[in-house]
Amino acid sequence: MSTEVEIGRSKRALRAYSFDDIALVPARRTRDTSEVRVGWQIDAYHVDLPVMASPMDSVMSPETAIMVGRLGGIGVLDLEGLWTRYEDPTEALERIRRADPSRATSVLQEVYRAPVRPELITERLTQIRASGVVVAGRLSPAQTQRHWRTVVEAGVDLMVIRGSFVSAEHVSGSVEPLNLKRFIYELDVPVIVGGVTTYTPALHLMRTGAAGVLVGQGGGASSSVRQVLGLHMPMATAVADVAGARRDYLDESGGRYVHVIADGSVGNSGDVVKAIACGADAVMLGAAIARAEEAPGRGWHWGSEATHPDMPRGQRVHVGTTGTLEQILYGPSTRADGSLNFVGALKRTMASTGYSEVKDLQRAQVVVSPYSAS
Repeated sequence: MSTEVEIGRSKRALRAYSFDDIALVPARRTRDTSEVRVGWQIDAYHVDLPVMASPMDSVMSPETAIMVGRLGGIGVLDLEGLWTRYEDPTEALERIRRADPSRATSVLQEVYRAPVRPELITERLTQIRASGVVVAGRLSPAQTQRHWRTVVEAGVDLMVIRGSFVSAEHVSGSVEPLNLKRFIYELDVPVIVGGVTTYTPALHLMRTGAAGVLVGQGGGASSSVRQVLGLHMPMATAVADVAGARRDYLDESGGRYVHVIADGSVGNSGDVVKAIACGADAVMLGAAIARAEEAPGRGWHWGSEATHPDMPRGQRVHVGTTGTLEQILYGPSTRADGSLNFVGALKRTMASTGYSEVKDLQRAQVVVSPYSAS
């Protein structure tokens, strides 16, 4: 249970921890890395890696979604992004990459004013399906009712409803809100929904019938939600809280398991390990894959939060390029900063803690940095 601290005579606050605040402890029993398995199954879909690529235009194009799928993960295409607004987004991408830092946000807003075209949603998803990989696409809660039928008819395997904050009980006096429980019940494809950062909202989302819940506020390295809205939850605590909701919902529902996916602050291979140790089944990588040579951003990174016409809650950031997509996932690594060979790091940690399956790593002992506990 989270502990409270006094921040002043009239206010108490919960103590929460980020991935930087914690670490795993090696176990007395270790095993060879060749005996470690890192596959993941969500609904009917089994993949070789517990990794989803974030639906951000700096990270995912149809081509890179296919590459991630062939490398063993799941690439999620933003169905409200550049590839569904432009027949050829090359010029739009170039404008974003070349924008002066002082005008980057204005350029993003201008580029994303072009409307989403349903025929391009169909075309992009059809392209990914033809490759034989798992087809996943993202819609925002605000646009789900407008485009979901097009997405389903195009043959999506996993639908991702992703926003900075998603609740099962949105209240609006001006428009009819998306009824997630009814929507998911009537849909023929599994839905992953988020983000959430605390126990109760996560439990409510699980009760809608979602196959998975995204933990985080989206955006990660490119997000400025904390600066703009003053909202934030450190990810180690967030994942552990939502994993607690999964445990209680498993009992409540009589055995229905909902996957927890860490979406945010997973910037290096150590963060992947820590997210799983806190209770995640898989991770969603954004900035980590934006550093790939093949990434559309070419070293620049931004998310949908940065393109809002009235109140952008993200920004374009330079993350650089560290290697190919295959190197980032499988190595070999030529760096000691955790930006390459995510799979090798995960396997080595699992071997060092004695576990052969990813899910078992959730039982690993975790310690808090003494600086964080003070």
